[in-house]
Amino acid sequence: MSFDGIFTRAMVSELNRELENGRIGKVHQPFQHEIILTVRANRKNKRVLLSAHPSYARLQVIEDSLSNPDSAPNFCMVLRKKLEGAIIEDIRQLGNDRIVIFSFRNFDELGDQQQLELIVELMGRHSNIFLIDKESRIIIDCLKHVPFYQNSFRPLHPGVAYQLPPHQDRSDLFALEPDEIENLVTQFDPEVPLRNALQQTFQGLGSDSAQEIAHYAGGENQSVTAGIQLFKDRLETVTPTLTNEGKRKQHFTPFPYESLTGEKQSFATLSQLLDAYYAEKATRDRIHQVASDLLQIVSTERKKNQLKLQKLDQTLLETEKADVFRIKGELLTAYLHQFGKGQQEVVLNNFYDEEKPVTITLNPSLTPSQNAQKYFSKYQKLTTAVNHVNEQIRQTHAENEYLETIETQIQLSDPQDLEEIKDELSESGYLKRKQSLKHKKKKVSKPHRFRSTDGTSILVGKNNLQNDQLTLKTAKKTDTWLHAKNIPGSHVIIESNHPSEETILEAANIAAYYSKFQNSANVPVDYVAVKQIRKPNGAKPGFVIYEGQKTVYVTPDKELIKSLKAD
Repeated sequence: MSFDGIFTRAMVSELNRELENGRIGKVHQPFQHEIILTVRANRKNKRVLLSAHPSYARLQVIEDSLSNPDSAPNFCMVLRKKLEGAIIEDIRQLGNDRIVIFSFRNFDELGDQQQLELIVELMGRHSNIFLIDKESRIIIDCLKHVPFYQNSFRPLHPGVAYQLPPHQDRSDLFALEPDEIENLVTQFDPEVPLRNALQQTFQGLGSDSAQEIAHYAGGENQSVTAGIQLFKDRLETVTPTLTNEGKRKQHFTPFPYESLTGEKQSFATLSQLLDAYYAEKATRDRIHQVASDLLQIVSTERKKNQLKLQKLDQTLLETEKADVFRIKGELLTAYLHQFGKGQQEVVLNNFYDEEKPVTITLNPSLTPSQNAQKYFSKYQKLTTAVNHVNEQIRQTHAENEYLETIETQIQLSDPQDLEEIKDELSESGYLKRKQSLKHKKKKVSKPHRFRSTDGTSILVGKNNLQNDQLTLKTAKKTDTWLHAKNIPGSHVIIESNHPSEETILEAANIAAYYSKFQNSANVPVDYVAVKQIRKPNGAKPGFVIYEGQKTVYVTPDKELIKSLKAD
């Protein structure tokens, strides 16, 4: 289900109960499309998410805190100036549309009372958030600016009057009497499917809600008007419901929709329901927003290395000619008396190849011995280059493996963890940090913590710097270390020298999950005592070598890993 007008209606009711007379404490904009209001209401601090994301537009109360950028965007700064300390007077929905209006009372710099409105339009890719003066209807600022030359009908930027989105001439079924609804229903085209007719006539009906009304109308009452009334009656008792309909297909609804088949799960609040539905989707997208630049840096470096490897391989091919130069030098030395200065070439019998004649190019300005020495010099240069080129190839492959681990960690990270990966890329010379941030005190995060079924503690590194810290400094020598075999992934530590077989398998499952092969089956995972781990001098962060390991094969189980999470 989409966040339609029906769900918006239920959510507005829930927010009014939770945030009544609440005071705005802080305002943050952790991501491009999302605003977080910290509201003090009913003696509790609550985080209200206002999202104008093109795919995940919504509003809800959230539990988790989100990391914020080093400097706040302009819109966030305006909201802080105007809304911090403001009192929420009312939250209302415009008709049955996906437009929600927060009314605030605050005081300006001179102590005069201000009436402000924060308008959230949940309109897919056109979603937006506006702060306006309630009396003048002038936009103070908005999340997404649309200048006049892009939309002359509805420009959206500071200083212009706020206008509602284009009206679609649909009726609000909650503002109509039964006879008015009946009058509209009688005008339905019998050739148009009932669900479509409902959506074309009534405001804010998503496809799931329209289908549910059609389902009621096709029941015992056999009346569309009665079906609408039954739907409205059921909406009075909100029971937040998530319906799982096959693989990866889910629907969130304000009460259990009979027309949706599948396993149904109920939640205490609509916000908790949205957390369950959007958690992974929104997190992946947030990571994409934050990580896109990091992934581009990693991708660019890997492409550079691929070109470098091609050139090194070509150089290596050329070094295979080294023996040819040596043989020519030895032939010239053996037959010095058969040619002289001024010749451009000489034909000599190759005593290394059954006396077959070989033509050797000469420099006419050099003596015979100088020409021979020149070939020996070429031979020496190429043989010396072989070792250098092989070392360069080894280092470049090692760097690519390191960059691959960074890429994997970015894709597996929570948005809050990406800052540490930025630090790692900066320390490794791949990313330049702003001068003002170089001396900023870093928050040291802790590794993921799990607890096996038998209660044993399991720790997981979130990035390469943390992997080094965890394995080489935090873990005891007698602890057990795990890692997906020959695959980029996290270091995993079982804080036990004699873990049970069950704990080893659970920790291996975690190691496989936090690796590049997260979505694969039968992932090989090595495990060994920490004392068998060592880090070569000069190795990149996260790189270690080990011996004496054992290997198990596991298929990552997301639900198992969720159940073992301890933090």
